[in-house]
Amino acid sequence: MFNQYDVIVVGAGHAGCEAANAAATMGSKVLLVTMNMNTIAQMSCNPAMGGVAKGQIVREIDALGGMSGIVTDKSMIQFRMLNKSKGPAMWSPRTQSDRMRFAEEWRLALESNPNVDFWQEMVTGIIVENNTAVGITTGMGIEIRSKSVILTNGTFLNGLIHIGEKQFGGGRTGEGASKGITEQLVQLGFESGRMKTGTPPRVDGRSLDYSKMEEQKGDEVPGKFSFSPSTTPLAQQRSCYITYTNPEVHAILETGFDRSPMFNGRIQGLGPRYCPSIEDKINRFAERTRHQVFVEPEGWDTVEIYVNGFSTSLPEDVQFKAIRKIAGFENAKMFRPGYAIEYDYFPPTQLSTTLETNLIQNLYFAGQINGTTGYEEAACQGLMAGINAHNKTHDKEPFVLGRSEAYIGVLIDDLINKGTDEPYRMFTSRAEYRILLRQDNADIRLTAKGHKLGLASDERLKIVEEKKKSVSKLLNDIRQKKIDPDKANPALTALGTATIEHRTNYAKLLKRPQINIYDLPAFDEEMADYLAKYDPEILEQVDILIKYEDYIDKEEKLADKISSLENHAIQNDFDFDSISALSAEAREKFKKIKPSTIGQASRISGVSPADISVLMVYMAQ
Repeated sequence: MFNQYDVIVVGAGHAGCEAANAAATMGSKVLLVTMNMNTIAQMSCNPAMGGVAKGQIVREIDALGGMSGIVTDKSMIQFRMLNKSKGPAMWSPRTQSDRMRFAEEWRLALESNPNVDFWQEMVTGIIVENNTAVGITTGMGIEIRSKSVILTNGTFLNGLIHIGEKQFGGGRTGEGASKGITEQLVQLGFESGRMKTGTPPRVDGRSLDYSKMEEQKGDEVPGKFSFSPSTTPLAQQRSCYITYTNPEVHAILETGFDRSPMFNGRIQGLGPRYCPSIEDKINRFAERTRHQVFVEPEGWDTVEIYVNGFSTSLPEDVQFKAIRKIAGFENAKMFRPGYAIEYDYFPPTQLSTTLETNLIQNLYFAGQINGTTGYEEAACQGLMAGINAHNKTHDKEPFVLGRSEAYIGVLIDDLINKGTDEPYRMFTSRAEYRILLRQDNADIRLTAKGHKLGLASDERLKIVEEKKKSVSKLLNDIRQKKIDPDKANPALTALGTATIEHRTNYAKLLKRPQINIYDLPAFDEEMADYLAKYDPEILEQVDILIKYEDYIDKEEKLADKISSLENHAIQNDFDFDSISALSAEAREKFKKIKPSTIGQASRISGVSPADISVLMVYMAQ
């Protein structure tokens, strides 16, 4: 019935979709196994992609040749560039998505990939022979063979849903939990843990009074995620809205605390620190009289509304009473209550840099199984697992991104070296090279790598090469072109910045915080005509490179210095017990995590600089 596959992907969420598409696009024969073909790429939580640091990840996925950016562009209903008032390292694209169209676009993309096959059934185990994953077993007792297996089980591993004092098994509302995989992996020697996440109620948008809320429109000139010309910016957008809780809402919610699974101890797993439930917010921030509630439409043609900021697992009657005391929600009709879900995860320190497990060869983990939270974090892990499963299957070199190359590299490096005991979410503050890892230059950083892998198309590479040439030419011209004081000073005075006394090049003027490249046409008609030849993304890129030149140069030098440690490779079978001068903790961590380089070893939690010095001396000998 089944031929042997190169890669089997278990789970069809954001990680599974990217993994299957990547491996198949690169040439592997892939089987995507899911418990429900109708929920491929479902947005289980909020109908949005991107945001702070997450937007950078989506752009990196797109630059490498992944599909999340394209799918998002085809299904978005609103686009906003966050943090524009801050420096460009903080700018982060975010879209509101049409939840149904997002899932549909992903399914259509996968079905159009001739190397992807599908199978609808629960996977109950991994076939392991000679310490190597060689296939899967299903609930019907079917064995399907493969050269590698990628687990992207999301919240389904022994998932348990909580609503007040009620609890029932499930990976998300209306869908069953996955049984058997955790138990087998633990028997094989893996360490597992429990985490939780939550979701808010969904309500009928027709029952809300938007006049009592603050309208949140999209950008006046909307952008898009993908660097590909195959998608276009939105011509029209749907607004979101903001409202607030109040003391009366909080008082009603508190009446249910004794029936809350979080407070009565029935939920053991840790939840996301940066996306707490409404009851957790009230408890932790008792001094606050209100909390923001974001009212987000689920799509173009549906009345369903996602109540972002009101995640809860309180009894449904308490949820309903409380939500109706929020301004604009006085007559709200609830589609379904919020709930919390507990699920199994596997501490990611058990993985290598390729997301292959250290215990079982050709077995990869990606997404929430690794303790992360968020569509974007899951998608990029799926992409990297798919790439590396394909590469290993076809005897190619592993593909690993460094911390100075991508947010994806930061995320994976954090996970495998530091681990996580609470759902891991990406932030710009986690990246020490964030001025290098901007959302605007993801294509320049990564598309050539994606093309070499066989993911990014020839067309995509050509577009990036042309962009680099344009940026280089404009950058050079801006540095060469000069302007006299009599032409420059009126414009400088109008912009509220100091006048000049001598002929000055435009690059020096652009370094001033009061001036950006879009102001230059006001200085000189010739410059206005010259700049009109360039696309806005080229102008923005040059403006950033000039204005932040010193910071960029500093980070590049630091990255080069640190990368020298990454060139000191450590063999997989290295005997750390033979180095008596290592601390006991360092020896234990090295044996567990198996760092592949001195650089990776230096970033492991609990390892001191002295341990690294000892290791380097020993290796030099």
